[in-house]
Amino acid sequence: MNYPQHNKSLHGTLMKPEEPVIFCKTDSALLKNGKPFFIPDDLGRIEYEGELVVRICRLGKSVPVRFANRYYDAFTVGVDFTARELQARLRAKGLPWERSKSFDNSAVIGEWVDKDKLPEVNRLRFRLDINGNTVQEGCGADMFFSIDETISFISRWFTLKTGDLLFTGCPAGCGPVSPDDHIEGYIEERKVTNFWCK
Repeated sequence: MNYPQHNKSLHGTLMKPEEPVIFCKTDSALLKNGKPFFIPDDLGRIEYEGELVVRICRLGKSVPVRFANRYYDAFTVGVDFTARELQARLRAKGLPWERSKSFDNSAVIGEWVDKDKLPEVNRLRFRLDINGNTVQEGCGADMFFSIDETISFISRWFTLKTGDLLFTGCPAGCGPVSPDDHIEGYIEERKVTNFWCK
């Protein structure tokens, strides 16, 4: 919910939240190296959410915004797979989302691109394609909360550790996946993510 249009689709408003919405994924949610994503058959409708992902590169606690750019060193495009119907039921009951967001292999990441090899990191453009068609496009400049602001906010409660991954939120356009879907993610026209759904 870090992009206005996605926030509107979920909550019916373009207004900026008072603070970032955060949740955690377990390490068993991670899927990488182009391995296929096997769609669970017992979780209802599974939807993709393409997101810009940053890699934390040092230990940090209560990091001021002005220093947050020192705490990450690389970017990729990730997919936050979500069991949407389950999430809706959990939200309706005021329960945590983890069961719908943190199931095995629900956090796909692509190849890393060093921060130093990219243009202005708070204005990075990225997109997600499925079967050759662009389904999501985002730009860091459109985020409610910048990467640096989000890192500072998270570090108030959770100590950042080297290797932690921060999914920064998805733009509008998320939707269901089906077997044999081919998913590709791009940063500034550079393909970094490439895998199939089974």
